[in-house]
Amino acid sequence: MIFAVAWNRFLNLMHDRAAFVLAFIVPIVFFSVFALIFGGTRSATRHVGLILVDEDSSENSRRFVTALTAEKGLAVETRLAVTGSPNAIPYDRESAVAAVREGRVSLALVIPKGFGQAPLTFGGGPGDKKPRLVLYADTSDPVAPQLVLGVVQKVAVTALPGALAQAGIEAMDRWGGGLTPQQRETLEKNIAMMPTPTASGTASSGGASNKTPGVLDVDVEDVLGQSKKNPTATLLAAGLGVMFLLFSAAGAGGALIEEAESGTLDRILATRVSMTPLLLGKLLYLFTVAVFQLTVMFVWGEIFFGVELHRHIWGFLIMSVATGLATSSFGLVLAGLSRSRMQLVALSNLIILVMSAVGGSMVPRYLLSESIQKLGLWTINAWAIDGFLKVFWREEPLTHLWPQVLVLLAAAVGLFLLARRLARRWERA
Repeated sequence: MIFAVAWNRFLNLMHDRAAFVLAFIVPIVFFSVFALIFGGTRSATRHVGLILVDEDSSENSRRFVTALTAEKGLAVETRLAVTGSPNAIPYDRESAVAAVREGRVSLALVIPKGFGQAPLTFGGGPGDKKPRLVLYADTSDPVAPQLVLGVVQKVAVTALPGALAQAGIEAMDRWGGGLTPQQRETLEKNIAMMPTPTASGTASSGGASNKTPGVLDVDVEDVLGQSKKNPTATLLAAGLGVMFLLFSAAGAGGALIEEAESGTLDRILATRVSMTPLLLGKLLYLFTVAVFQLTVMFVWGEIFFGVELHRHIWGFLIMSVATGLATSSFGLVLAGLSRSRMQLVALSNLIILVMSAVGGSMVPRYLLSESIQKLGLWTINAWAIDGFLKVFWREEPLTHLWPQVLVLLAAAVGLFLLARRLARRWERA
């Protein structure tokens, strides 16, 4: 009897396609997505965007810039393309900081004047004065600054052996009882003949910081996060808010399936109401609920977690409207693709979880390889999150939201038209 009951349940599972997908297909697909994201990091590591500004223009600073540019883990820019001009101009400190603030790159490294004259040293005495750099960072990507700090220390040692050897001479002269003029002349002559080693081209994985001992001092300045009460809450509200909108829209869109199964839809269509106004009514309902959900989440975030909604109310409303329309239309498409409520559950779980992982709701996009980041641009999540970050993180003007708003509205129109086409099966029935 025990085996008969178990066999009966197994047969039910095999005949219930939605339950089968939830039990076996969804875990496999989800595992594959995360394995693709994190398992291929050795071969598909992203390049960290870095702007270099050389204010020193000394021999040592030029060698340092050349070595950093050769690092394979960095995508280094030194010149700024000017609209209307065929020639790019070198970045200065102001334009580099502006690029970080606008989100074009995560980091900008400035080599101040005097870099070439300051000796490289591992010492930490009060009289020691190391070369000092300034790293301007967008800390919405907290990994990139740590990576670059480690690379900078490594490159300083490998690319400037003469400066490091000179520091050794000074230390020997200071702590070893003094060098004779002949000894100093011989050592400096040998240093001048030292070749400059070629950069290894591999990014350091060290987690150095501006407080970690090294041959350089690096001051890290947070360009955007310093004025935020709770930067993490701002990022989470955007990512998780969009993901749960998709789940909510998919679940509410299932009302169409229930109406079709109960015969209610046939009775509605038998009246003067046609399918297009019916779908538009469903869309209006889903859209209203979506905007209300986002509002509740961000109000809660402001009250308890420091999300500054009151300062960005108009940008929030613009992004909420565009995101709500896109997610609501997506929910209608899922309902049109599904033949039953269980099919809708399986399909929505599979698609929304994958979209959320690739689009940045579950895994921050700065952790993804460049190919996965490009793939994420095919999701609603990525465009919605980018728009909310422009509003709450970068505090950009409302006019800068047009790419995200345009894509989301275009997606809403396209998805609604697809949902209308899929709904033709209910009209024929």
